[in-house]
Amino acid sequence: MNFIVVAYQSEEYYRMVDLRDTILRKPLGLTLDLTSLGNEAESIHVAGFEGNTLLCCLLLTPLDTTVIQMRQVAVDTALQSKGIGKKLVQFSENIARELSFKEIILHARKNVVGFYEKLGYSTYGEEYVEVTIPHINMKKTL
Repeated sequence: MNFIVVAYQSEEYYRMVDLRDTILRKPLGLTLDLTSLGNEAESIHVAGFEGNTLLCCLLLTPLDTTVIQMRQVAVDTALQSKGIGKKLVQFSENIARELSFKEIILHARKNVVGFYEKLGYSTYGEEYVEVTIPHINMKKTL
């Protein structure tokens, strides 16, 4: 698998948008609001490819000079629980370190908290509902 940083509004970026919509929104009866994608220009778009096939992706959005937020983590449904998400997150953490960020935060869906805990993330704050499902905040010092 080849992990790369994808340019905003490139062909690969729009393929990421489609994967995110398929994996993260459609199962909830929602669709990704394409009008909100303009706020992604400052994000780092990370994707994993096998040949020309997009398998996974996520966004890293700087919040300030030391904290970056991991968002929109999506792995092709047929490939989940095969270690691809772990490799994607680790690749993204390395990017954040290279850019001198000290901490990654994320809003984890409650059903994947264990996945992030295995990667060294810890929960903080109270559970809340986002995009119609329970979430908890998580963080990791880099």
